[in-house]
Amino acid sequence: MSIVASVVNPKIYLNLGDPSITWIHRAGIAGLWMTLKQLEKLHPIPAERPGNLTWLLTPRSISLEWQGQDFVVLDWLLKQSFQINKEGLISLTGLNTHSIKIETQINIHLGITGTFLQHNQVFKFDGGKSWSLIVDGIEIDVEYKKAVSYAHQDFAKQLCDKQGQLFGQSIGVAGWLYPGSVVRHVAFTKKTKFEEKPQLAFALLYAPVACRYFVLRSHIKLEHTQYALVIPEVVDLEIYAQEYWSLGNLDYKDFHVSSLGDAALRFLTYETIIELATPDQVKRCQVILFGTVVWSKQQKTRIEIGVVEATEIIDFIYKLSRIYFPEYQIVKYKNKNLIISNVFTGTIADNLVKGFPWWANLYTTFKNKNLFKFITNDGVYKMIQNAEWNLESQKLFIKACHEALKKIYAKIYGRTNEGQYAQIERENIRILSQLGRCTNAENFRKFIAEFWGRAGQISILEKHWEELLPLTSGIMDWKVARDLTFIALASYPKSNMVEKEILEISDSNSE
Repeated sequence: MSIVASVVNPKIYLNLGDPSITWIHRAGIAGLWMTLKQLEKLHPIPAERPGNLTWLLTPRSISLEWQGQDFVVLDWLLKQSFQINKEGLISLTGLNTHSIKIETQINIHLGITGTFLQHNQVFKFDGGKSWSLIVDGIEIDVEYKKAVSYAHQDFAKQLCDKQGQLFGQSIGVAGWLYPGSVVRHVAFTKKTKFEEKPQLAFALLYAPVACRYFVLRSHIKLEHTQYALVIPEVVDLEIYAQEYWSLGNLDYKDFHVSSLGDAALRFLTYETIIELATPDQVKRCQVILFGTVVWSKQQKTRIEIGVVEATEIIDFIYKLSRIYFPEYQIVKYKNKNLIISNVFTGTIADNLVKGFPWWANLYTTFKNKNLFKFITNDGVYKMIQNAEWNLESQKLFIKACHEALKKIYAKIYGRTNEGQYAQIERENIRILSQLGRCTNAENFRKFIAEFWGRAGQISILEKHWEELLPLTSGIMDWKVARDLTFIALASYPKSNMVEKEILEISDSNSE
């Protein structure tokens, strides 16, 4: 139960409508709201809190009032909010961590120490610990650093002066408190450092409570791990808190993605039992991707940032991709089992959040043979059939390529006694190689003419040549046609068509 009457002259007042605050400030306000709501259960009587601490929570604001020395109250509040459990994991009171699974707690710990608290000056630890989790019947050992203390717990010292009262002027804010805020010039640190009002710095402390964290692991260099920090767009504190809590216990595999767009859309498409304030409200989030760069290998640096909006069509196509492609694989690396997310889903997600068609630039990404293996023919084929298309001619182009492939494959099957797919794989490699040599519109026109010419008569091309002309002639961007050719090759369900193709060519020969 929130106390209302006693909050008259708040010591700290935070409002989502404050025009001077950013995404991460609002996330901090949400995290504080969630924490205070949990503390009401643990310490329901204000008289039992230091300074008779009282708060008022509304869907848009927080008011905090107390008596006596500010430091005593704030120090108690921060130590109650930011704790460490017996396993050495960061324990956030606002998340009610006692009720969530250990794998969720480990992900939160890894996420915070991989984004906010990377430096050993703000996160003290005592060695590492390994925890065994079972994913799909396979044991995965997850390693983390056992926390001893972290900066949030003692930050009241930074908020208050020597007399123990809140500073009246702005204070310096380090990058761990506001990821991305840095001194612009070392020679002019005092003039270019990031500063914030004490009340807003206090709010920033709680941002880790409301944010989400995802792990990204390179598909080529498995030892490279990145972290995605997802900052929500909070418009209603109560609804956001209920949404967060309603997600319950996610599995360890649910915290793995393969791109910035994948992290954003995974967060925005979470199914919750809580409805938004208004049915038409668009959900958005900000994502910061942290990874290792050459000039700073000691800690992860902000390498990419984006604001993502989930429209109805983006939501639909992204969910299709998660249905049609395996979400992750478990691979062995240096005697350890690791989870890697589907790179195809991540590429589709990045296309969607950038406003591109879901299939855009797929050739550029998957011409790498190490990544091409992650494509499943049936999944791409189902995406083509069920996803919406900006132009019907694009879908017709893929159908024409499928028909060409069907005829080319059938001719190969008709004249070889080799294993069922030996010649097919050689043909695919040859087509991909030719596609790779297309560096301009003229090259591509020659390629598509030869490709379709080898197939012979193509009924779709005959019926729809006018609609397909912009794609085949270069009137439209030839790279679009190249990508469409690539996904046609990647999506052709040859394993289901072999006997039918052989029968058809045999029937035509008998005629």
